Amino acid sequence: MTTQNAGGGNAILVINAGSSSLKFSVFRESGAGGLRVTINGQISGIGTEPKFEAKDAAKRPLAERVWAAGEPSDRTALLAFLLEWIEGRLDGAKLLAAGHRVVHGGTRHAAPVLLTPAVMEELESFVPLAPLHQPHNLAAIRALAEAHPELPQVACFDTAFHRGQPWQAQMFAIPRELTDEGVRRYGFHGLSYEYIARRLPELAPELADGRVVVAHLGSGASMCAIHAGRSVDSTMGFTALDGLPMGTRCGNIDPGVLIYLMRQKGMGADAIEKLLYNKSGLLGVSGLSNDMRALLDNEDPHAEEAVELFCFRIAKETGALAASMGGIDALVFTAGIGERSAPVRARVGDKLAWLGVVLDPAANEANGPLISAPTSRIPVYVIPTDEEQMIALHSRKALETV
Repeated sequence: MTTQNAGGGNAILVINAGSSSLKFSVFRESGAGGLRVTINGQISGIGTEPKFEAKDAAKRPLAERVWAAGEPSDRTALLAFLLEWIEGRLDGAKLLAAGHRVVHGGTRHAAPVLLTPAVMEELESFVPLAPLHQPHNLAAIRALAEAHPELPQVACFDTAFHRGQPWQAQMFAIPRELTDEGVRRYGFHGLSYEYIARRLPELAPELADGRVVVAHLGSGASMCAIHAGRSVDSTMGFTALDGLPMGTRCGNIDPGVLIYLMRQKGMGADAIEKLLYNKSGLLGVSGLSNDMRALLDNEDPHAEEAVELFCFRIAKETGALAASMGGIDALVFTAGIGERSAPVRARVGDKLAWLGVVLDPAANEANGPLISAPTSRIPVYVIPTDEEQMIALHSRKALETV
């Protein structure tokens, strides 16, 4: 099934690639230099039984396809199909570039970069810093370059927004030679935080220069201290394991636990990696699920403990991040759980009563945007994030600077 798209303006393709799936969006240029999304979709089951799905901006189905056994369905073939399908719906507009979410940009990249062989070689060197994400990000870039070598590609980094943090927020207390080698706190979810930093002053202009704690709560979860639109501190560190407990990731953990697991349990690096990334977090504590909705609906005491631990840590990190800024002027919830889970926000609000936080129950149930009561000492917002739009904006800007 297809529908007609509005014509006019050039387009940017945004890609977020995982191990077995590839999410994509198409943004078209609109008035006053803006970008609007016209197509969203994904290719799932890569490596097994690929399935393509696409919807328009109103979430109406545009197309579906399932690859039969024996059909060419490696990443290059899938991306070649995707580009051909998209270009057939641009009404004569030009596809300017493909922008990719790339998890790690190391210490050098504080901004998006146009991809070249030299840049790709550098980004490959960061694979040990993000072994579960970086390889898949780069695999999609290589496959698209093979399918469409003439299409410019731009890497937009989840770490870039945090590169301006003060040195105290980036360093571990370890021998300096290890710090110089790159063992430091990088922070992640930067594209999400950058979007919130741009969006919040539109909702509350008085907070443009304020001290704001943002809680990006989803399957992956982190928090960030933002002062005057810039990252000051964050809960994620060297990897995306640090900080809050997540769906299946442990969050902050005493490194002595890892030594114990090696010595007393005989666990090697691969087993520990699987434990910390895939078997911990909400899933590990509850023993039931990594889905917050399922845990909130379950009366098992272990489900309650998982939810309570998650909310306890959010409240605790709010205090720590406020200390990094010397105060707090607003709190923002974003991402899947942050945007849609009123019970989680209510629990966190109760735990932050010492800060003067008072939520408006009706506004909280309605998911905001302003969910604090008039009597609250600091305003509390729910702001949906849009990492894809940030990637599209960055990709266009990267082309303009060449």
